[in-house]
Parts: sequence; C-alpha cells; structure tokens
Amino acid sequence: MKKFMEEFRAFALRGNVMDMAIGVIIGGAFSGIVTSLTDNFINPILNICTGHARYTLQDAAGFVSAFLSSVVNFIIMAFILFCLMKVVNKAAGLGKRKPEVPAAPTTKLCPFCKSEIPLEATRCKYCTSQLSQEV
Repeated sequence: MKKFMEEFRAFALRGNVMDMAIGVIIGGAFSGIVTSLTDNFINPILNICTGHARYTLQDAAGFVSAFLSSVVNFIIMAFILFCLMKVVNKAAGLGKRKPEVPAAPTTKLCPFCKSEIPLEATRCKYCTSQLSQEV
C-alpha cells in the first residue's frame, strides 16, 4: 500500500497533471467573468438597442458592480491557486536531494610524464622534472 501511495503522489504532483488541474480551475473562474460580461453589459446594451428595456443609472451601477465583483473573485482565485502551487512545489522538492558540489581538485597532471601529483608539488615524484607554478 505504501508503494501505491508513493506512485500516486508522484503521478499527482507531476508537472503536467498539476498544470492541467490549475488550467481547469482558472478556466472555470474565467467563465464567471465572461458570464458576467454577457449578463451585465452585452445583454443590457442589446435590450436598449432593440427597445425591449429601459435602464436607470442605478441599474447601470449594479451591472458595473456585479462585473467588478466577478473580476475580483477571479483575481482572488488566481492568487489562492498561485499560493497553493508554491506550497505544493516546495513540498514536492523536500524529498529531493540537492546535487553535491564537486570537490576542488587536489591533484594535477605532470606536463612531462602525465602522472598525477599533488597541487603543491614543485617537482614530479615520478620523472623528477622541475614544475612551474602555473601547471
């Protein structure tokens, strides 16, 4: 059961699955903006143009406030999803080990016999050649 849960966690936290889930949620939230735009702006304009309805300034203010409310709801939803994804990404990275930084070299090659010698050496212990400090 433990292996099954680990496999499910790896599947659920994989990048493309999380991106698709976020896309569906954001799409649903954005559909609220489109619905509000249609109900609060486009339909009233069409009703005025066709002569089916007359609106007051209070009605117009209500339409604007309803539309702004849907925009604010979308922004809040997007911010919450952003924060949630930051937490999920941080939690997914906790189990991973950081790559080790390679240690600084302690040896160098002798330019004459190509043997490994200590960095501080001034003479090769194999061919006894005098070494310059740049090597």
